[in-house]
Amino acid sequence: MTPDASPLFILVAGEASGDLLGAGLISSLHERFPSARFAGIGGPRMAAAGMDIWYPADTLSVMGLVEVLRHLPQLLSVRRDACNRTLQQRPVAFIGIDAPDFNLGLERRLKQAGIRTVHYVSPSIWAWREKRATKIGASADRVLCLFPMEPPIYAKHGVDARFIGHPLADAFALEPDQAAARRELGIAADVPVLALLPGSRLGEIHRLGRDFLDAAILLKRQVPQLQFVAPMANAQCRTAFSALGPLPDELRVIDGGAHSALVAADAVLLASGTAALEAMLAKRPMVVAYRIAPLTHFIVKTLGMLRTDVYCLPNILAGKRLVPELMQDACRPDALAAALLPFLRTRAAPPGLIDEFRRLHQSLRGGGNAAAADAIAQLCSASAAACPEPL
Repeated sequence: MTPDASPLFILVAGEASGDLLGAGLISSLHERFPSARFAGIGGPRMAAAGMDIWYPADTLSVMGLVEVLRHLPQLLSVRRDACNRTLQQRPVAFIGIDAPDFNLGLERRLKQAGIRTVHYVSPSIWAWREKRATKIGASADRVLCLFPMEPPIYAKHGVDARFIGHPLADAFALEPDQAAARRELGIAADVPVLALLPGSRLGEIHRLGRDFLDAAILLKRQVPQLQFVAPMANAQCRTAFSALGPLPDELRVIDGGAHSALVAADAVLLASGTAALEAMLAKRPMVVAYRIAPLTHFIVKTLGMLRTDVYCLPNILAGKRLVPELMQDACRPDALAAALLPFLRTRAAPPGLIDEFRRLHQSLRGGGNAAAADAIAQLCSASAAACPEPL
C-alpha cells in the first residue's frame, strides 16, 4: 500500500468513557495517517472525530451478568454484523476499546482471519482472574494498558502489552484551578459544592440516583449553604436522573462538563468507575458508591470471582484505602451523607490525600492518545503490505 492510500481502522467502543478514548485515538491516528478512514461502533465524540458509526456506543452499555442475559440476542446480532462488516472491509487494524465481553470474542474471530487486532484498555486482570491474560492474548495482537501495573502481568503470560498512560492524566492539570472552573459554571467562590456523578449508564442511575439525591438532601440540612452540580453523560442519563423525583432547588443538572464540575466541587459523590479516577485527577476528596443487581452480586461473591477487596481506582492504584467505598448494602443515603459531611464542613481534604493523588497522577502520564496511536502504527508497520508508513 502506498503512502497515498487511505487505510481503514475499525473501532468498537461502548459507553461514554470508551467514546472519549476513541475520539482521542482517532485524532492522533489522523496525525500519523492523514488520509485514514474510521468506522465501527462509537459515540458522538467518535462521530465528531470523523468515524462512520454503524451502531451507537450505548448499544453495548449493559452491566452485570443478569442484565446482559436480557440483552444477549441484540448484542449477539450486533457482534455478528460488526464481524461480517470487518471481514468484508479488511481494515489495517481492528481496535476494540474496553467492552471486553463484547470485543474480545470479536477480536479472536478477526485475529484468526488474519486481521491485526488491538485491545485498548486492559480488562481488570489484577482483580478478576489473572489467568485471563492468556485468553486475551489469543484475541489481541497487542494490548494497550492505561495503568503501569498491567504490562508485567501480561508479560508473565507471553502477551504483548504496552503501558501508554491514561489520556485523562494528560487532560487534567496537576494543579487544578477551582476558581476558574467555578467561574465557568457560574458558581460562587465562597459556597461549599458537592458534585454528584451517579454513573454514565442508565442502569447505574436507576440503582444509585435516588440514594444520591437523598444523601444530598440530608447534607443540605447540616450544611445550609451547600450547592450541588450533577454532570450527565448524555441526554438519556439526564432524563432518567431528572425523573427520579423532585430535585433540590440547589441542584444544577448539566449536560456533560464532568471535568469542570469535578474541579469546581469541594467533594464528590460518585459511582465506582472512571469517574473515581477523574475525581482523583481533579484532586478532590470523594466517596465512592456502587450497587449491582442482587443476583449478580450473589453469583460474583459465591463463585469467588473477585480477587480484590477494594473496588475504586484510587484505592487500587495506591494499594491502600485512600477514599471511602460504600458498596451494595452499605450504599445508603445516611451512610453516604455521613462519609461526605467532614469534607463539606471544612471544604478541605484529609491531610496527605492531595499529595497521594498528585503522585498517582504523575505515575499515569505515559503519552496517552499519542502513545496509543504510536503503538498501533508500529503494529501495522510490522507488515508493509498491511499498512502505509505513518508520517
